[in-house]
Amino acid sequence: MGVLRSDLDVDKLLGMLNEALNQEWLTYYQSWIGAILMEGPMWAEIKPELFIHSNQEFSHASLIKTRMLELGATLNLHPSGSMKNPYCKVPDNPYITVILHQNLMGELSAIERYNEIADFTDGKDETTHQIVSYILNEELTHERNIENWLDAIALIKSQFSKTHTLHAFIL
Repeated sequence: MGVLRSDLDVDKLLGMLNEALNQEWLTYYQSWIGAILMEGPMWAEIKPELFIHSNQEFSHASLIKTRMLELGATLNLHPSGSMKNPYCKVPDNPYITVILHQNLMGELSAIERYNEIADFTDGKDETTHQIVSYILNEELTHERNIENWLDAIALIKSQFSKTHTLHAFIL
């Protein structure tokens, strides 16, 4: 179970972890379905990376679930409250930048959540702290990846626009 300090509110921690677990499931699905549906510039390069992200989100959910069970939790098998998370939703537009922006919002929400859990467990529950720190690092990598893809797509659009304007001027 790891070392737990007596001043750790385990019930509060389990609530935080349950929300993180539910968000990971939603983010897993969001990344997976986004990779399947997306279209637009760079989709062929980004699609396999989003599948990697979705697999990592699944792994995060497994880590959180395992830790919750170690702490004595009974898992909530009907996470209906978290299904309303505004940052994790099924894409309603298949255009790549729409999907990437939605995924970015989910990652930023997860980063905030894991920072809170890391702060809450720091010095009180080293095992959970290490797990969420590991997950947080992967979420930060996801954020950087998505921001880099959005920047690359914006550059492509900008270059296309300049070239298109130049050709129209010459003609």
